[in-house]
Amino acid sequence: MALLPIKDDNPLVSIRFQYVTVAIMAACVAVFLYQVSAGAEAGKLVYALGTIPSVLLGERNLAPDLYLVPAELTLITSMFLHGGWLHLIFNMLFLWVFGDNVEDAFGHWKFLIFYLICGVAGDLAHTFASAQSTVPMIGASGAISGVLGAYLVLHPRASVLVLFMNFIPLRLPAFLVLISWIGFQFISLAGSSTAANAGGTAWWAHIGGFAAGLVLVLPFRRRLAPLIVEEEEIKQAARDTLMVEKRPRRRSLLPETSRRRRGPWG
Repeated sequence: MALLPIKDDNPLVSIRFQYVTVAIMAACVAVFLYQVSAGAEAGKLVYALGTIPSVLLGERNLAPDLYLVPAELTLITSMFLHGGWLHLIFNMLFLWVFGDNVEDAFGHWKFLIFYLICGVAGDLAHTFASAQSTVPMIGASGAISGVLGAYLVLHPRASVLVLFMNFIPLRLPAFLVLISWIGFQFISLAGSSTAANAGGTAWWAHIGGFAAGLVLVLPFRRRLAPLIVEEEEIKQAARDTLMVEKRPRRRSLLPETSRRRRGPWG
């Protein structure tokens, strides 16, 4: 991709820390380290826990020695496996840059559910586009694509620091970065030799996850969170929150005994 995001200038407003985003990243790293440590068994792990379209659709059966979980459950387990260090690093970078603000807009638990649904949507898009495939699909790309779709709706004008051609730093509005990203997925899909998995990349999983993220913003965002947030509004809200936290508390002039509730009888 020509535009590689490094960070955004988009402070958190509703939450203090992106616990779910960090937990997902930690889980992906931990699972990948286990893959690396598994050595020759890593390939079996990928077949056992990755999403294989033909197996998921019941066209083929997995070998008994590779069976660990039902095929339907691989829609979840596949999100935490990765095919190499670069695959992991790029996915985690995108999640780190864009995940915190989407978690901020949804809340911790809703964000986790949203993330998993987008991942499943991406896996299903890939599955139906390549129903006869026996190649396992792994990676968090579908779920993270959903995060990108949500970010595009919520913060289109947020400033994002990117590396153009991987070495020229630029600051661009989020909508330009994310529209370029999804455009690249369609172009790559159109230029691929097979509809679903050319060059080892499941383009339909990216597109399906992104579409799910766009659609799910409305039902998943906090009730009072604006649908499209201007960059200046976010910065002002963050400044207001900081001022409230720093404001000294006023001490009550009432005696200590009169401020305590002693029970229903006074």
